[in-house]
Amino acid sequence: MDKSAKFLTGSTMRHVVVMTLTGSLGLSFMFLVDFLALYWISRLQDEHLISAVGIAGTIQFFVVSVAIGMMIAAVALVARALGQGNPDRARRVAVSALIYVTTLQSVIAVVVYFWRFEILAWSGAEGEVLQVGAQFLQISLPSLPLIAMAMTSSAVLRAAGDAWRSMMVTSVGGLVALVIDPILIVVLGWGVPGAGLAIVISRGVMAGFGLYWVTRQGLMGRPSRADLAQIWRPFFAIALPAVATQVSTPFGNWVLIKAMAAHGESAVAGLGVVARLQILGFGGIFALSGAIGGIIGQNYGAGLHDRVRQAYVDALKFCALYTAVVWGLMVIFADYLARAFGLGADGAQVVHWFAWIGAGSFVFTGALFVANAAFNNLGRPVWATMANWTRDGLLMAPLAFGLGAVWAGFGVIVAQALANVLVGTLVAWAGWRFVVRGARAGLDPAVHRA
Repeated sequence: MDKSAKFLTGSTMRHVVVMTLTGSLGLSFMFLVDFLALYWISRLQDEHLISAVGIAGTIQFFVVSVAIGMMIAAVALVARALGQGNPDRARRVAVSALIYVTTLQSVIAVVVYFWRFEILAWSGAEGEVLQVGAQFLQISLPSLPLIAMAMTSSAVLRAAGDAWRSMMVTSVGGLVALVIDPILIVVLGWGVPGAGLAIVISRGVMAGFGLYWVTRQGLMGRPSRADLAQIWRPFFAIALPAVATQVSTPFGNWVLIKAMAAHGESAVAGLGVVARLQILGFGGIFALSGAIGGIIGQNYGAGLHDRVRQAYVDALKFCALYTAVVWGLMVIFADYLARAFGLGADGAQVVHWFAWIGAGSFVFTGALFVANAAFNNLGRPVWATMANWTRDGLLMAPLAFGLGAVWAGFGVIVAQALANVLVGTLVAWAGWRFVVRGARAGLDPAVHRA
């Protein structure tokens, strides 16, 4: 057994808690960069600016989700190689994944950069909101390859069980933003351009720390054309459906923004704040799939199917407790947060409704992500894709526009919650059945040969 395969012994619940909490802190700090940018923009007392940065942030979240999907593939293959006692292959997978992810993010950044006006207009932006959103994207989009490097480095560390360094790679960006955002946006008076520049600087620091720690921990091999040619097939067999799975969430958010746009700029600004609260408050839920992927991958690679099943159960328990705590906190602080962002009456109502109704539905979102982790790491990544797109592609639009037409902004929030409950319940049950069958009979290893 390789010493880097840390998840093969000890309490699976402890592994789930440690990896998810550190993963959630890292993810939350990474998106804290966007949250702080939006907060300090709100200090300028202009809801047009809040709406613009909110819509632009949703578009960037869509692009970053591509990197998150590829990060899941890196976790699965690196963890599996370590579980099989093959650290050399793990290093070769790590460096190949870094090259794949960074290259693809660079290409996507260029495409979105040149189409930013059209994409913002499709998202419901117009007038000043459109112009300001395009300015924000113009400055921040070129940093997408940097966030790709940071996230992939963090994923490799997580797959090896190095929870602390994995967390710190992304946390350091939030800490940097905590200092430079008020300086660039308010003190120097640069406004939205200052917010974009702060994001670029934060992502650069994250990328530097990530590459440094992965290299120091001996988890990064030398780039090789032979490895790139050999590893791309098993990597993209997981990455492509995982990417398709991940981009469904920002697509669903985009649908919600389109539906909310019919109810005024203040409501859209409120939904922009809600989007940041979701990521920050429910970082543990968003981190679940990637965090437990290493646990499932290592134990599957070692043939410990009973531990795979136990990890699934423990992740669901963690999800329920985590959601209950965050839901309570959001109910308590929702109205205060709405005032802190200077939202108008409609925007404040959107935040209030989410705290009381939408936040509780995230226990079902978490169950969905737990099932996705099992599907992605046990050879059925397409199932995860189908599950997410059932929620965000099939159900979200008719629910959001239909209920929005009846109950305005309140209906849009209810639509998101209802889609979470319906799909989360069904997919969590399907994931459990899949894991139990695998634990009893042994999962098909042919799916993972590479």
